[in-house]
Amino acid sequence: MTFGDEWAQLVSEARQRQSAGMRLNQLEPGSGGTGGGAGMDLVVTQDDLGAVGHEAFLLHGELHEKADIVGAGADRNGEGSTARAARECADRNLAMGGELYTTLSVWDSQVKTVLQMCAHISNHLDYSKKLHANDDAAIAADLRGRDGTAMPVSAISSYVR
Repeated sequence: MTFGDEWAQLVSEARQRQSAGMRLNQLEPGSGGTGGGAGMDLVVTQDDLGAVGHEAFLLHGELHEKADIVGAGADRNGEGSTARAARECADRNLAMGGELYTTLSVWDSQVKTVLQMCAHISNHLDYSKKLHANDDAAIAADLRGRDGTAMPVSAISSYVR
């Protein structure tokens, strides 16, 4: 085999591998991400929701304590040490003073956004947990007869139709 023949064969093999590697994999139509199994759905337990909500609550508390550089080292006037340093630099006509104020402002805004998101996650999961527990209790009450006994299957079937 000559060099030209060998080179052509290698180029051809590389093109075949490349075309196979560039192909996008996709799900079968209607599989819903379950590998073809119908009826599968995302399942989350109350314990999962509680754990995520608790972690968001803990993160909120830690961030509130440790990420507040605006109020860190506050003096009698409530001005933090970083803000005082920025003012001191600006008073001495150093450009760094204005930049430090800008950094402090951006940092404070971003920390507040993260704190709001942590609180939102924690509160939303607590709310969802309570709401679904109330829904479950209402459904259980609806599926009981007047005397408290379980509703017969024939009566339950009438709700499904």
